Amino acid sequence: MFSTGIKFKNFITSKKPQESQIKKNLDLLLKLPNDVINSLDKSYKYSFDQKKIYLKYKNFINHRVIGMGGSLLGTQAIYNFLKHKIKKNFFFIDNLKPINKSYKKTKFLNLIVSKSGNNIETILNSNFYINKDDKNIFITEKKNNYLFNLANQLKAEIIHHNNYIGGRYSVLSEVGMLPAELMGLNSKKFKQLNNLIKNKIFLKSLISNVASTLHYIKNKKLNSVIINYDKNSESLFKWYQQLIAESLGKKSKGLLPIISSMPKDNHSVMQLYLDGPKNNFFSFFFVNEKPSTKVFGNKINSEFGYLKNKNFNEILYSQKKATENIFEKKKIPFRSFEVYKRSEKIMGELFIFFILETILLGKALNINPYDQPSVELIKTETKRILI
Repeated sequence: MFSTGIKFKNFITSKKPQESQIKKNLDLLLKLPNDVINSLDKSYKYSFDQKKIYLKYKNFINHRVIGMGGSLLGTQAIYNFLKHKIKKNFFFIDNLKPINKSYKKTKFLNLIVSKSGNNIETILNSNFYINKDDKNIFITEKKNNYLFNLANQLKAEIIHHNNYIGGRYSVLSEVGMLPAELMGLNSKKFKQLNNLIKNKIFLKSLISNVASTLHYIKNKKLNSVIINYDKNSESLFKWYQQLIAESLGKKSKGLLPIISSMPKDNHSVMQLYLDGPKNNFFSFFFVNEKPSTKVFGNKINSEFGYLKNKNFNEILYSQKKATENIFEKKKIPFRSFEVYKRSEKIMGELFIFFILETILLGKALNINPYDQPSVELIKTETKRILI
């Protein structure tokens, strides 16, 4: 579908009456000025110089990324998915938890990320984790906010976080691409929008995918379950989870994204998926790795002889295909992603597909996919209780 690196099997449904309108919405989305879409394009101008940043901090081995939600999840997805290419260490501080004292003995380059600069958890973790010998880069709006003022106090590097790109949509802006450069990755290779919008198969698949999802929503299938067979992609789907839930969960509408880790969940929730309430639709995700460790014959008895000389990846793929076959027999709706190569290009294609999908679903559901008004209620109430 996307390229030679990804095989995509779309949902099977004949009822897609909204495809023509979705195509019109997509055409407008790509034609009209849109800051989020602009950040996916190769022409997007960063508020930092890639070469200068890399050269200035290239000797740092240990990095901490401090942030919450979209300020951090995209970067974590990149690091875990492409870890085989990265020779630096990255640690992610994404919740309120006691400080690990062993960190005190190590010199870090800290990346503190918050668009508003006033996120409570990021403020607290910055105070917990930043040591006097560390170097710090703050990615925040250049205006009077807590983290901007702290950065000035520490004489730290400040990178402007464009206020018109929300955190969950910011992965291909400064928020995700500056850390990617520090990882030694090529940020330009993530920017695949130009290629994808010229790909008729991609556009047709995207439109069909959105139409199918709207059909399931109309029929009260409101749980979007990720059947994930790749441990290194868990962070990608945590990013996706926020993207879908925060963008579409408004006006009593939306989807609940659920991440299911395989094959472990075959032995817990799969029974419910197969024979429980029919309020789910599914996305299978598999990365076809190079041949992995083999099961040697002398360790397997004859009863399980079919496992002899099979590698773990081969067995995992068989489990995935078997599950898809059973889903087909039971007429349980699913789509399937098979990745054949881990690269910046493939990662960029996945980010862009999910971002376009989310925005188009928002437009079709007549909701604003870019805001998150109710989240502010919790922040206000927390402050009221603490004062």
